Amino acid sequence: MTKVPKYWNTAKKYLSKKDKIMSKLIKNYKSPSEIILTSRKDIFFSLCKSIIGQQISVAAANSVFLKFRKKCKNKINARTVSHLTFSQLKSCGLSRQKVIGIKGLAKQILNKSFNPNLISKMNDEEAIIYLSSLKQIGRWSAEMILLFTYNRSNIWPIQDIGLLRAISKNYNKKYFPPEKFVNNLKKKFSPYCSVATWYLWRSIDPEPIQY
Repeated sequence: MTKVPKYWNTAKKYLSKKDKIMSKLIKNYKSPSEIILTSRKDIFFSLCKSIIGQQISVAAANSVFLKFRKKCKNKINARTVSHLTFSQLKSCGLSRQKVIGIKGLAKQILNKSFNPNLISKMNDEEAIIYLSSLKQIGRWSAEMILLFTYNRSNIWPIQDIGLLRAISKNYNKKYFPPEKFVNNLKKKFSPYCSVATWYLWRSIDPEPIQY
């Protein structure tokens, strides 16, 4: 895990001045022991975890991931996964499509048709499109990777149900909140939408979000 992103304190001051509700949220969750946007900086690990967790509960995802990690002998990397058979991966509780996604990811990293090193040179939208070209990785998953693995500062994942619920709750809007209102918040919070997203998530979840 890495330290809190360098932009975090600057972002808190910026957001507090921009928005009264955000200022209140930042004051409510100011504990120095708070887990912020920590990251493993391990793109393969994060992508596998993203694929595993899709369309199942957090508890189910954790159970499957533990089996997957054990099958990898605690070495979750492209080479290890490439040596596992389809049946071995499926026995972890993975669906056929998820096995195809994880095996495909390992193959693309090994043959270098997918190069994670390019992502740092891309802007957010370019990186989202690049990540979304992978099987089983859509826009939401790509945004989570940019937020938690790369610690990008201005990610505003409007497909995320938690974010939309938090906006509805804190700004007294119906669920779903109006698209125009959500877009106006993005303009207000830029270039620190990632930090605003984290505090909005935190307002509806007793546990700090991790990925």
